Amino acid sequence: MAMRSLITRSRLGGLIGRSSTLGLRYFTGAGGRFFVEKMEKELTEKMKYMAEKENFRQFRNLSTASFSSAKDAPGLKLLVTSGRHAQRAVGIWLFTSAAWVFSMVVLGGVTRLTRSGLSMTDWKFTGSLPPLSDEAWVVEFEKYKQSPEYQRVNKGMSLADFKFIYWMEYAHRMWGRALGIMYALPFSYFLQKGYFTLQLGLRLSGLFALGAGQGLIGWWMVKSGLEEPKSEYAEPRVSPYRLAAHLTSAFVIYSGLLWTALSVVMPEPPSESVAWVQGAAKVKRLALPVSILVGITAVSGAFVAGNDAGRAFNTFPKMGDTWIPEDILSLKPIIRNFFENTSTVQLDHRILATATLFSIGGLWWSTRKLNIHPAIRNLLRTTMSMAALQVTLGISTLLLYVPVSLGSAHQAGALTLLTLMILLNHAVRRPSSALLKTMPSVAKAASYS
Repeated sequence: MAMRSLITRSRLGGLIGRSSTLGLRYFTGAGGRFFVEKMEKELTEKMKYMAEKENFRQFRNLSTASFSSAKDAPGLKLLVTSGRHAQRAVGIWLFTSAAWVFSMVVLGGVTRLTRSGLSMTDWKFTGSLPPLSDEAWVVEFEKYKQSPEYQRVNKGMSLADFKFIYWMEYAHRMWGRALGIMYALPFSYFLQKGYFTLQLGLRLSGLFALGAGQGLIGWWMVKSGLEEPKSEYAEPRVSPYRLAAHLTSAFVIYSGLLWTALSVVMPEPPSESVAWVQGAAKVKRLALPVSILVGITAVSGAFVAGNDAGRAFNTFPKMGDTWIPEDILSLKPIIRNFFENTSTVQLDHRILATATLFSIGGLWWSTRKLNIHPAIRNLLRTTMSMAALQVTLGISTLLLYVPVSLGSAHQAGALTLLTLMILLNHAVRRPSSALLKTMPSVAKAASYS
């Protein structure tokens, strides 16, 4: 690859030289000099583009290169040590599992937004078949009619409408159980083949335990919505604390799967010089606290959902006619307001979302002149764009009174933004000492980027 880059630069250099000669021969005045300078500038920009394109291609193929060099780098600790085929197979399985969890989070959001989550009034760990006859549907509908949600919100609902919300909740539950099977079978196979190191085996076992517990947390959450509300004027809804625990657990599982998948296929970060490693270290110091803020903002969104706060104060930037509602500290003790008070919960989320946007913007701005790998620079730009899009989705969802499509997109956007922050933190890790010893001080293409 280095030879190909050298040949390309030599050809471009020759072209610049020939162009300058022709320009001086046929254009001897000021116009000729302008023509030559313009051509040289365009060709130089082309060289810079080709250098960055080459660097990005190297980052894309980094997992293969890292694994290949591992044989000559005894200081590198691989999570899969059974060869490139095993590394690729485990990586595909983990990325697929992470994508499945992502879809579970989105489907869960749709289930909540369509108010389908309380349609099934019982739960079995292994699951059960759906109603297969008219009589079975009537039995399930009668169970739902005994619930507070039917009595206070959906009184008079038709059987056809009940079937819709039932199928939404049933799909969410069975999709989760299918994920468990999809995870467990390859895990058992890879474990039997000896693909995992002890560290990886323990980590994946812990993630599996969290996944199994997620089903229990989900039912614990739903059960809270089947209880009679304390006030006769309150709508039945699940506990915001339990909903936040359910969503946070899903985010933790997703983050663990994604980070582990990246570590399997990319044992080393994108770094080809000591200068780039030093630049990445500076990015890392800023990226970690910003990532924590992104996570806190996402969790605050769970409390917005749990309190149905998105359907209050559907104005922006003010909350109604004021900037800060008068009742934000009306509950006692005061700490309850941050988790149960609709006004306070929405205000918190607005402040956190704005802080997240400016923090990511500050991260991008403060690192724009650092000497870092082009792939990391592109990742910073993408993260900044995603943060802006996520805030736009949030404001649009609020102003339009939380339509299902926008609400689901906003929840998916939160997980997408978290994904980008995980990718960024993974990309700015410190390389192994074995790799550092082989690095040049400055990357070969650094002068062109």
